[in-house]
Amino acid sequence: MSSDADQVRRRLLAMLPAAALLGACGRAGDSASAASTSAAGRVPDLSKVTLVLGDQVKLLQTKAEAAGVLKDVPYKIQWASFQGAAPLFEAVVSGDVDTAMAADTPALAAAAGGARVKVVAASVSSPVGVAILVPPDSPIKTVADLKGRNVIVSSARGSVAHFLLFGALREAGLKPEEVNTGFLLPSDAAVAFSSGKIEAWATFGTYQAAAELRGARVLRNGVGINSGIGVIAASDAALADPGKRAALADVLQRLAQSNVWANAHPKEYGEVFQRLTGLPPLVAQLAVSRDKPQLRAVDSEIVRQLQEVADTFYEAKLFPRRVDASKLVDPSLFRPA
Repeated sequence: MSSDADQVRRRLLAMLPAAALLGACGRAGDSASAASTSAAGRVPDLSKVTLVLGDQVKLLQTKAEAAGVLKDVPYKIQWASFQGAAPLFEAVVSGDVDTAMAADTPALAAAAGGARVKVVAASVSSPVGVAILVPPDSPIKTVADLKGRNVIVSSARGSVAHFLLFGALREAGLKPEEVNTGFLLPSDAAVAFSSGKIEAWATFGTYQAAAELRGARVLRNGVGINSGIGVIAASDAALADPGKRAALADVLQRLAQSNVWANAHPKEYGEVFQRLTGLPPLVAQLAVSRDKPQLRAVDSEIVRQLQEVADTFYEAKLFPRRVDASKLVDPSLFRPA
């Protein structure tokens, strides 16, 4: 790794103690500070805390390991990586995982389904990392050509890819029932798509990048439809636990610093990402080049955009109930240092 990268890493690590103190304790009198201490007023013993961090395709883990921001954590971390947001939120609901890293729509879908979670941090990146793909020799040239065709969405109803398909069809003057929509986990869909069994595939991230590098054609990407908002959500149970809440506040500051490092050093980050995921180098490189978020607080603008997405899916009868985004967020846990 370059000496410049090492210097930036050392600066980031030097910032972490103060950032962690801010994240865990908050400003005087705020709710984060109150919730981070025990009923008796004692600061929780973080050495007895284990956080299970939910991830997708090891995106959070690789950044954190590449930036070296988790080396001195006073609590234990376990990583749980999933193919998509739907199974990740299932693990959060079951209590096996404390947090979920996902796009906006699956987090909202989980909340609409009754999941007891809160969005504690957000990020905004380019929506080019979600797309509707067709095979290179496909006769399908426009979204309007999907009428009567079979479209597979990864990974489930309410996913970011589902939102793209819904928006693209509406943009083209088609109703959702005018296409035959199915749902598959990304790995299963990737096999079916590469073998010519899928006419069109709405997908995202590394799965999209791998298909594009094999010649898949982008019919429509998420620019102008998807918000580009990603979130880190935590279960209500984890947030109610004083030890886990304090550890979460600390780890969010560290993850924010890992984003800063990764965005400044895409080559070094890409090498770690490729090594840990086992993806082909070109796939890892393309995925990393599209994933450049900065972790930010869940402010009023994030709430507004989440509400807009939630209302769109609810009005389309794709959510069983309306989600109040203002009640879905916990803005007290994370403030960028």
